[in-house]
Parts: sequence; C-alpha cells; structure tokens
Amino acid sequence: MTLRNVAIIAHVDHGKTTLVDQLFRQSGTFRDNQRVEERAMDSNDLEKERGITILAKCTSVEWNGTRINIVDTPGHADFGAEVERILSMVDGVILLVDAAEGPMPQTKFVTGKALSLGLKPIVVVNKIDRPDARAAEVLDEVFELFLNLEANDEQLDFPTLYASGRAGYAGTTDDVRSGDLTPLFEEIVGHVPEPQLDKAGEFKMLATLLDRDPFLGRILTGRVESGRIDVNAPIKALDVHGNLVEDGRATKLFAFRGLERVPVDSAEAGDIIAIAGLVKATVSNTITEPAAAEPIAAREIDPPTLAMSFAVNDSPYAGRDGDKVQSRVIRDRLEREAETNVAIRVTTAHDNDAFEVAGRGELQLGVLIETLRREGFELSISRPRVLFRDGPGGREEPYETVVVDVDDEFSGTVIDKMALRKAEMTDMRPSGGGKTRLTFSAPSRGLIGYHGEFLSDTRGTGIMNRLFEKYGPYKGKIEGRQNGVLISMEKGKAVAYALNALEDRGVMFISPGDDLYEGMIIGENAKPQDLEVNPLKSKQLTNFRASGKDEGIRLTPPRRMSLEQAIAYIQDDELVEVTPKVVRLRKRFLDPHERKRESRKMEAA
Repeated sequence: MTLRNVAIIAHVDHGKTTLVDQLFRQSGTFRDNQRVEERAMDSNDLEKERGITILAKCTSVEWNGTRINIVDTPGHADFGAEVERILSMVDGVILLVDAAEGPMPQTKFVTGKALSLGLKPIVVVNKIDRPDARAAEVLDEVFELFLNLEANDEQLDFPTLYASGRAGYAGTTDDVRSGDLTPLFEEIVGHVPEPQLDKAGEFKMLATLLDRDPFLGRILTGRVESGRIDVNAPIKALDVHGNLVEDGRATKLFAFRGLERVPVDSAEAGDIIAIAGLVKATVSNTITEPAAAEPIAAREIDPPTLAMSFAVNDSPYAGRDGDKVQSRVIRDRLEREAETNVAIRVTTAHDNDAFEVAGRGELQLGVLIETLRREGFELSISRPRVLFRDGPGGREEPYETVVVDVDDEFSGTVIDKMALRKAEMTDMRPSGGGKTRLTFSAPSRGLIGYHGEFLSDTRGTGIMNRLFEKYGPYKGKIEGRQNGVLISMEKGKAVAYALNALEDRGVMFISPGDDLYEGMIIGENAKPQDLEVNPLKSKQLTNFRASGKDEGIRLTPPRRMSLEQAIAYIQDDELVEVTPKVVRLRKRFLDPHERKRESRKMEAA
C-alpha cells in the first residue's frame, strides 16, 4: 500500500476539523450507520465547547489503495508550538483559507513554517458556499502571501481547489456547489510525494508529540525517518545535542487508523507511529537504536512570552467546592502538564505555595486553568505579566502582530485605543462590506485585558487576531484599568437592599444571596479609587414599615465575567479565586490594614 503524509493547516475557525470529518466519511472510515459526533477530531470537552483545536492529532484514511496519514493542527497562535513540530512529520500540506476572510495572521504563521521546510502546499478555498465569498480575490491574496514569504517557483505553482467542508464537496472551479471530495483525494495522491526515506538504514524517529497513558506511561508520536522497528526492540533517546537521555525498550508500537490508535508489530521509514516504553524522553528527542550516535536535527521551541502565578486558594471559603487544594497536589499536576505540553514552563515562586506558569498566551493559560478547575482544583491566579529579556540595547519585551476587522464607523475608536496601548499601525485597508482591516505592531503587555473592551467598542462585531511577532525595545509605562473596585468589608450573603443602595456607586459583579467575604471584589467603582462597602446591610425594622415595600427593589443585572475576562480584568494587587463552581475576584491581601501597609511599601519602592 502506498503512503502519503499530509498536514491540514489554517487560521482558527477556517474549517480544518470539519473537513477532516468529511474525509473520514467519504473514505469509508466510518460505517454508514455509525453515530459520529461533529468535528470528531476535537476530542476533549474544551475543544468541543470552544469550537477550536487545542491539541494536534494524527489520523489516517484509506483511499483507493493509498493510506493517507492526516495531521489536524491547531489554528490558534497560542498553540503554535504544536504546529511547528508537526510539520516535520509530513511531506505536504493542505492550506485551508476561508473564502470570505482570506489569509489571516495564523495563516501567515503556519504557511511560513511550511514553506521554510520546503513543503509544497495544496490550496483549498473553503466555505465557497458563503454568501459573502470572494474566491478570486482570496486566491490573489494567497499568492501575494506566498510571494511575501519568499516561496520558490515550485511552491508558487500550487494546485487550487474550491470546497465546502461542511457540505463535503470540492471542485476545480469556484462555481462548484455539489459533488464529493474525490478531487481533493486525487490531488493529495497526485501532488504530495511519497516519503523518500532510507528503509534499510538504522532506525531513527524524531518525537514530535508527547502523550500520557495511565497504563503505558509516556507515549511519543513521530514519523520514522529511517530504518525499521519491531515491538520490544532495544531503543534509546538522544537530545538535540546528541547526549543520551535514557535507554529502554519499545514495549508497544501504535499506528493511527481512523480515530483509533491501533497496536502494530513493526513500522518502517515513512510511517507515523507512537512508541511506549520510555520514561524520560520528550518532544524533540531522537528515538533510535542503541548503536546510533547522531540525533535528527530538531527545531528549537519558541520561548514562553507570558506568565501567571498559580497559588493555593487561601480565601475564607477555600476547600468548599474542590477536593484538590494542597500545594503538593497542584505542583504534581502542573509538572505533569509541563511534561506533555512543551510550550508551558513551571517554576516554584518565592513562597512554596505558589508556582510560576509561563506559556505562549492568555488563551493557552486560560485553557489550562479551566482544565484544572474541572478536575476539582482550587487556585488563586494572578494577573498575567509578560516575560522581558535582556537584549543588545537593554530590556526587551514581546510584540504581537494584531489584525483587526471592524465596521468602518468603529475604526477611529480602535485606532485611538490601540495608540493608548503603545501600538503602531502598519497597515489600513478596506476589506469589503463596509469593513476596514487594521494591522498593528503592539507590545503584548498593552493587549492584556483589551479583548473585552474591544468587543464593547465595536458592539460585538469586531474580530481581532493576534500573533507573536518579535522581541523589541521596552515601550515604557502603559496605563491600566481606569476604574477602582468596590470591596466587601463583611463576610456573609449579599442583601438586595444593600446592593440597591450601592448601584449608584458603580457596576455590580454579584447578585443577592451570593457568598461574600472581607476583601472580595463585588463590583467596579465609577471613580478611579477603590472603595470599601457593606453589601450585607439590611433595612432597619420599625413599627411603621409598610408591607410589600421591599418587593419593589429592582436591581440591574450584574456583570458576570468568564474566567478569561476575570484574569484580564484584575490588577497586580488582585487575584482570581477559581474553584470548580465559582470564579471570584478578590484583593491579594484581604485585611484592609494589610492592604494599606503593602500599598505604602509599593509607593515607597
């Protein structure tokens, strides 16, 4: 059976996973009567809820005697570390571009990586059935992108297909509205080369994905670059410099068949497989036979740019919702995460009850926190901070390319807000349909917490995409949140009468009956200062109280924040308390006297 290894790359939400679903169905991977969920490759709960791919996954389909190994990659920049490594396993890429949106920042990022590896892309203009599709212009934009990324002549001579992943058809002209995906299967077999690797040489495989299994331990996935391996054969792992990591045996070998990981007895050059049996080997290590000395050249993983502190929950309500509250349990779980997710780095903070977790962006760390709370953890999370580094000209900070699509009427507001955050506009052009596309180069520091404000400013119609660009010169102080907060001075349940009296002070985050404690943030002050208030105050009872008067209290609905919004909202002296059931905002120091002492110390410093 002939073999093809191909990755599907695209910007987030351009339809990669939906297209893979249809490739499964039309290749006969699923039985006709088999019940399969939509976006079958998005297997964990968070992927299903958010509609994004977080983890890269391998699968395979058979079509007319050819096995096609397909890798579905994440489209979001925060998970870019996955994309870079995965491309080394394949011989071709399917570049999926939305027929209306065209190439976006992540399209540029993943395409640049693919072209630099010499891969020849097949361009699929997806969602061709959208009413606002503009296929011809999008194709021109893709060609322009390839030129900007210095594609060679062979790469510029790319085949183009027009498709609807959801409806399951593809064709060579942009007026196609029916059929199946046969043209895409034919293009993969005809355009993507068969792996040209040394099947007779010594066994070598570069580990590109790392997974854990409760029974088998570490499972390393990669493509066999040369030679052959059998189950129980002796193997060893080398790091990128050729140093020995460990010796072991290949206790289990797995190949990918549809959505399943199937045990096999052997594998040879070109096959994408998973190996169990090693306990220390990790991503970018070379798995090889004992006699080999040279590792496969591996790409360095981009460094983390953002860090947060994960600490033990020490609020008065700690331990009520979750069963994993001790620092030892939190440390073990974070170290396990860092093992399998190489883009995350965990270090112990100054006090042993807190851990510094560094990653590639707010979304990546937000997904980790959400995963932990669902597992029963309780945590106190600090405000995200960017990681600076020392450069030739002094302190440097991470910058991001920000591409914003907004209605024309809101473009002035967005430009003003981005200027306040020290961003420089690098491009502005109409994108059709009364919209403008703005491109900025902005320090990551200024973008923390901006997304919610951006959605408010654009009445929910704006789309913002961000991508790590470079480390550049420090831009100086950036103003943070303009408003102070309302802080509870009592512990107990919130009272409607008290909240009604506080409505003039600002926006509430809580409802009557919510559990509160001293030092908890219950709302946003209309003024810049923090204000301590009593949300538990009840009405004085007298003989003259008219019956039915309290029923007339009508409160404005509170502003409820999601986990990501809460993390983005807080300042340096505040924390987010995260439990399996609630997300609360609080001051770092709950006692008002302690807060004042710390505030004076900070001013003196």
